[in-house]
Amino acid sequence: MGQIELLPTSLQEAIREAEEATQHYDKFILNVAVAYGGREEIIEAFRGHLKAEGESGKPIDQIADELTVDKIAPYLYTSNLPDPELIIRTSGEVRLSGFLLWQSVYSEFYFCDTYWPSFRKIDFLRALRAYSQRKRRFGK
Repeated sequence: MGQIELLPTSLQEAIREAEEATQHYDKFILNVAVAYGGREEIIEAFRGHLKAEGESGKPIDQIADELTVDKIAPYLYTSNLPDPELIIRTSGEVRLSGFLLWQSVYSEFYFCDTYWPSFRKIDFLRALRAYSQRKRRFGK
């Protein structure tokens, strides 16, 4: 997910090949964000919605009045994926840095000091243990 068109053509092709080779795999979902920014994703989603609605001939005021979360969501990079339940932030940073701003509304966060290249199975298991001890309320 991200602005893949900004990458070199050879890398774009490699990404497409990997997506095609794994398209029927359904045991796990792995998201890789490349050339990604949460703000850019939201802007692109609004642009997509506005273009589609504009083609219908509706006036902009009507489009704005009818705007809902459900009308924007299909234009997000992750439109075909569930929102993440757990977001793991490595490197000791305690911020999102623009990552999945829209989708993380009900996500649980786990922050650790380990840098991504050194992130090991034990670090992942610690994140899962912490997650399993939380009571999820989904905004209630």
